[in-house]
Amino acid sequence: MARRVIRREAIVLVVAASVAVAGAAAYYFSRATTLTLAVAPQGGTELALFQAYADALKAGNKDIRLKILSFDGVRESAEALKTRKADLAVVRPDVALPGNGLTLAVLREQAVLVITPEASGIKTMPALAGRRLGFIAQRVADKALITGLLEHDGLSLVDPESGAAVPDDTVGLVGLEEKSLAAAFAEKRIDAVVVVTTPTTPAARRIVGLVAQASPDHDARLIGVQDAVALNQRNPKLATVTIPAGLFGGNPKMPAEDVTTVGASYRLMARANLPRSVAASVTQHLFEMRAGLAETNPAANAIRAPRYETTADATSAKLPIHPGAIDYFEREQESFIERYETWIYLVAFFGGGVGSILAWLRQRFSRLRRERLEVATERLLDIRDQARTTTEAARLAELADEVDGLASDIARFALHRHAEARTMNAAKIAIEAARSTVMRNAALLDSRQSPTPRANAVD
Repeated sequence: MARRVIRREAIVLVVAASVAVAGAAAYYFSRATTLTLAVAPQGGTELALFQAYADALKAGNKDIRLKILSFDGVRESAEALKTRKADLAVVRPDVALPGNGLTLAVLREQAVLVITPEASGIKTMPALAGRRLGFIAQRVADKALITGLLEHDGLSLVDPESGAAVPDDTVGLVGLEEKSLAAAFAEKRIDAVVVVTTPTTPAARRIVGLVAQASPDHDARLIGVQDAVALNQRNPKLATVTIPAGLFGGNPKMPAEDVTTVGASYRLMARANLPRSVAASVTQHLFEMRAGLAETNPAANAIRAPRYETTADATSAKLPIHPGAIDYFEREQESFIERYETWIYLVAFFGGGVGSILAWLRQRFSRLRRERLEVATERLLDIRDQARTTTEAARLAELADEVDGLASDIARFALHRHAEARTMNAAKIAIEAARSTVMRNAALLDSRQSPTPRANAVD
């Protein structure tokens, strides 16, 4: 009865342990993964966009959570990814490109827009030589981009003095605000204006309209970059941007035909060693939630997948794409089995090994238990043989005590340990044989040593 109770308790403990392990495994594999996202620049559209994205992930109980870290500039956010302070980061490659960063999505693509009144006669970038160029939204990174663009045509930027002529091999860069643009053209302080922005934004269309109003014929010209493709080949961190004809509307339409220029992209990048499945989930949720995010953050409409033709092209590009993002774009995301197949194989392998070891140990312990009973049984048989030839009562008493002790040990062992029926039956027979032999010989000795009663003497 006691043995049955012990077995029942052991089964309950095994089942409880199995349930606990299964529950722990289910919790581990189903819990959300928290990632740190470095966002820049301050005042940009990305901070509000990704805060809304983080809120949407939490509200939708998705498998990803975002912890937002805000930085003043994209150089700092890229550094956070490079030093592994962040798992994801908003990066502008032409400013700072972390060596461990791989692209998940292009957040927005900005273009260098050089706009001039049609009446100015400026039709190409080299024609800006000796002219004054108004610069709106004076960001350091944008100024570096414009400088490199002009240097490609042999021009350099200078800060012109008011009223002074601009040397023929230079372009005078005049900083101004959008609200003073019309006055700057009217006062001949500038001949053209440059802005680095996303072409589809209302701000870009508004600036084009202001330049057109400044022209006597109310017509403006968007100046393209003839060597945009060559510039991109020389500096792959830049982007080649095509402005489609009629993007800014007007009559006549503006621009009259497609215009190619250069620009810079803001990208969501992940560290290269971020698991593919996690990167795929981040990318998938971002694109699936894009329409909802755009309702309160129009910048979400500009999010697009990086351009690539083949998988090899995507992973070997100068701005490579994360394999997890490629899995999502090509609808080849890993299943649960594929994602954890290594762990499954390891668990199966080591589990089989552990099971074999446990089985061997069980067999070994069972053999040891059997050997203990066999040793006791052999001793009982030896006691039986000794008792048959012993002629001393004291020695028989010692053997009887030893038989009782061995019997107690065997009973105690059987009470707390499992023993084979064959071994136990043999032990029982040995106990009975030894005990009966000792008792029979002890009785025989008593009968031999007792004096025979003498007959009464006859008078």
